[in-house]
Amino acid sequence: MRKILVTSALPYANAPLHIGHIVEYTQTDIWARFQKMRGNECWYICADDSHGTPIMLHARQKGITPEELIAAMSEEHQADFRDFRVGFDNYHSTHSEENRECAELIYERNLAAGHITSRKIVQAYDPEEKMFLPDRFIKGECPKCGAADQYGDNCEVCGATYSPTELKNSYSVVSGAKPVEKESEHYFFKLADFEDMLREWTRGGHLQPEVANKLDEWFEAGLREWDISRDAPYFGFEIPGHPGKYFYVWLDAPIGYMASFKNFCGKKGLDFDEFWAAGAETELYHFIGKDIIYFHALFWPAMLDGAGFRKPITIHAHGFLTVDGQKMSKSRGSFIKARTYLDNLNPEYLRYYFAVKLGSGVDDIDLNLEDFVQRVNSDLVGKVVNIASRCAGFISKRFGGRLSESLSEPELFKTFTDASESIAEHYEKREFSRAVREIMALADKANQYIDEKQPWVVAK
Repeated sequence: MRKILVTSALPYANAPLHIGHIVEYTQTDIWARFQKMRGNECWYICADDSHGTPIMLHARQKGITPEELIAAMSEEHQADFRDFRVGFDNYHSTHSEENRECAELIYERNLAAGHITSRKIVQAYDPEEKMFLPDRFIKGECPKCGAADQYGDNCEVCGATYSPTELKNSYSVVSGAKPVEKESEHYFFKLADFEDMLREWTRGGHLQPEVANKLDEWFEAGLREWDISRDAPYFGFEIPGHPGKYFYVWLDAPIGYMASFKNFCGKKGLDFDEFWAAGAETELYHFIGKDIIYFHALFWPAMLDGAGFRKPITIHAHGFLTVDGQKMSKSRGSFIKARTYLDNLNPEYLRYYFAVKLGSGVDDIDLNLEDFVQRVNSDLVGKVVNIASRCAGFISKRFGGRLSESLSEPELFKTFTDASESIAEHYEKREFSRAVREIMALADKANQYIDEKQPWVVAK
């Protein structure tokens, strides 16, 4: 029996879930359910990502504390997941004592090993709010094309990237004041210390080939030190020994996987080290979106390695969801919240449609609404449910719900049972679309057999 720990990326506790999020949790849930059905010990854990400037500011805007905001959002997220049939074994929060303990331990071990350094940097500062501003909280005119109201890191009109200081007529999104430059001491993780390990690990079969190829760009550019601190005011964990300095949200977010499992171990009496200690023989799988590959496939394994923990067996990335070929957009009416879908349609329909589309690669998948209707009607209703609806009536009425003791078509039955290993292999490799195709081909055979035999006539 295999022992497997599975995670999905942690949803940010600042907004409701939309159906693009549901792609990942459906994909992970299918794979975790498959492992459990095969008799493996498989635990599927997750948590809300609950720290950062956006949450602090959102709570202030609503006139509540960050703790109240993340508690309400956690309740909403968990209700959406539950109604989409996503079967977490444990759901926790990064704003927890388990996460504080794990984050401090990983930081202190890396510090002791010489992988943490500090230096002064200059940042944009809001003189009215008295706070340093993340790039996304600064707006102005693009220095390349002149487009107004562009963020401090890139232009959504021309695609240019730049630093916030290059913006023209810049202003703080928080107060509207013009940002000034101010110096501050920051703490950095020395990613380059792990270059040899990372080169070997990223090419060791732990990532999809296209992901490993993409990461080569970072190695070619040179692995730079990673800023892991933020200045007060900030909602997060204070760095031990450094008052007013906080762990950057992306440091403690992936540590949330460990924290949620640690919380689960306390409930179930499981051995945390059996799954997280260096050299552990258990399996660890992360399912993530392709937009957060760098954090998970470079920073995360390096931090774990530096702190003496095990690294993931596999990090599986998926693409984005489009709707009718377009990015989800509120203005075009194609931005669909998870709850909006649940209020109108059966979640199993969307789970099935995503399974039809999901393969082992990182390609984007499209929710084509006409195709969605057609597949649900023809595949789920017309093929699978049709088998039961055609047979259940006469089996129940005329035969007391009992099936025959003998098989009239043993070879046909063998065709179905022999397909089980092939289908299982597709699920194991996360080739869900192939598994579904094979299952639907068998459903066609079953319906063809029923058409030929007309058992309802025989029953009479």
